[in-house]
This record gives sequence, structure tokens and C-alpha cells, in this order.
Amino acid sequence: MAKFIPKKFEKEVISMRISVDTLREIDRKASEYGISRNKLINQMIEYALDNMEGEEDGERMCPSEFRD
Repeated sequence: MAKFIPKKFEKEVISMRISVDTLREIDRKASEYGISRNKLINQMIEYALDNMEGEEDGERMCPSEFRD
């Protein structure tokens, strides 16, 4: 039997403001897929970042108007 080796994934706790309607939709979708709200939001963010226009050579690029 293979041994269990725990891995630490780097994550950071954040706070964000989101509309009530959007949160309800996220909760509904998370329930449909049987996953947590947190997992769904993380997957949605990863998908959005991976599919933004302007990506070159697999690098995530952010349009200048979105930069701080």
C-alpha cells in the first residue's frame, strides 16, 4: 500500500464583496456540482485567467487597464 504523504498547498485567505444575486447563483451552482463554494470560485477564477484574451506562450497576461 502506498504511503500517504501530506502536501501543503499555498493558499491565502481573502475577503471580497460580491452581490447577493451573484452569491446565490454561485451557491446554486456549487450545490449542483456537489462542491464547496470556495472550490467553485477558485475553479472559475482559474478558468477566467486561463482564457483571457492576450495570452502568449501560455503566460497569463492582464490588460493594462486592469492593473493597479
